[in-house]
Amino acid sequence: MKIYNTMSGKKEVFQPINDDKVGMYVCGPTVYDFGHLGHGRQAVSFDVIRKYLISKGYKVTFVTNFTDIDDKMISRAEMMKITVPQLADKIIPEYKKDYAALGIMDGDVQPRATEHIRKMIEIIGGLEAKGFTYVIKDGVYFDVSKFKDYGKLSKQKLDELRSGARVELNTEKRNPQDFVLWKFAKPGEPLWESPWGEGRPGWHIECSAMSSTYLGETFDIHGGGADLTFPHHECEIAQSEGYSGKVFARYWLHNGFIQVNNEKMSKSLGNFFTLRDIFAKFDPQVVRFLFLQTHYRSPIEFTDNLLTQSKNALMRIHDFMRRLQNYDAKAVNGDEKAVDALVAKAEKTFKESMDDDFETPKAISAVFDLIKDINFRMDKGDLTRDSKELLMTFLTRIDFVLGILVPTGEANVDDEIMEMIAQREEARRNRDWKTSDSIRDELLEKGIQLEDSPQGTTWKKV
Repeated sequence: MKIYNTMSGKKEVFQPINDDKVGMYVCGPTVYDFGHLGHGRQAVSFDVIRKYLISKGYKVTFVTNFTDIDDKMISRAEMMKITVPQLADKIIPEYKKDYAALGIMDGDVQPRATEHIRKMIEIIGGLEAKGFTYVIKDGVYFDVSKFKDYGKLSKQKLDELRSGARVELNTEKRNPQDFVLWKFAKPGEPLWESPWGEGRPGWHIECSAMSSTYLGETFDIHGGGADLTFPHHECEIAQSEGYSGKVFARYWLHNGFIQVNNEKMSKSLGNFFTLRDIFAKFDPQVVRFLFLQTHYRSPIEFTDNLLTQSKNALMRIHDFMRRLQNYDAKAVNGDEKAVDALVAKAEKTFKESMDDDFETPKAISAVFDLIKDINFRMDKGDLTRDSKELLMTFLTRIDFVLGILVPTGEANVDDEIMEMIAQREEARRNRDWKTSDSIRDELLEKGIQLEDSPQGTTWKKV
């Protein structure tokens, strides 16, 4: 399996530190507001990567954090007239709810930054002892000129580096790119005790503390959005490797942006769409499918029309899955070897695609090719019970990774609906077409569409 490593700028054979274990850290959101599509894209990208590694037999420890203290948290809490912890307690469950709707598996550990202040202070103290820090009136800073490899991830030289997101202009700093490790307290802000005085941590130090706490000073995969490459991940590397003297992360993976009118979607630009707003119009599984139709490193130019296209394409998959599930496999002499070959071909393409830096578009294309071939066989009634079972087993197995094949929304259909579907089936068997049509029309009013075929009746939400 090969994955693209931002550090080397090329695809590399994946070789974890321990043969069957993978440590994976993904930078999580700052929880001052509801999640938007960009957050969802990142979360789905690394959910698929994590699940594919698990499907290959790796024991993955997946850590993703919540940043629950920074300038935006403080500003929003003040505006809402609540405390910063109260704001975090309000927003974090909303992220978890939205991510669950997208089919994202909870992290093995989901730490909050404020739970790891002691570790941050320990790292800052270690950096101070090694001469990497200095103190000015507003806090403790990291001197990037003391770390000779600063810029190696973003491929920038120190004298050419631009100031990036969250790099504050400060004429007292030795270098424009020096970043704060510990901010001295301001009136009314949350604060903690430290050897340098009361204050709170800088943004970058948080992830170094949390990742090393749960994965050690060197781990396998560090992930995040492309916008985090500089300065956030660059600063993480400098402070982590400056402190430990060891390689911080061995593989750096970054997902592409969601773009609107060729600009990155972000709250600061005001061109973002919250996940909850999108879910009000489209099933979350449609959103997940939209993300997977583009390679995780490539940008997505977002439009409502793109979601509509994804909805229609996903409907083809779901219609097939319902048809296969309800298919009455009566064939005795069906060509099982031919079906075996079709499944083997799809499985080979799926594996080769995912082993090539998680090429989900090609993996999904293999699924559509299989659907076309199997639909043809079901049309002829040429599918045995064993072939049906083989197909269901294969599709269920790969859907652990993709999370789009089995219609999740239908799990919420209540017992009354299921009873009505059963009653209609009984009416059809008794050739009571008047009752059958009446129940069908009533179900349609409730948002359930029935489709009859020689192989049986399927249903879906509309």
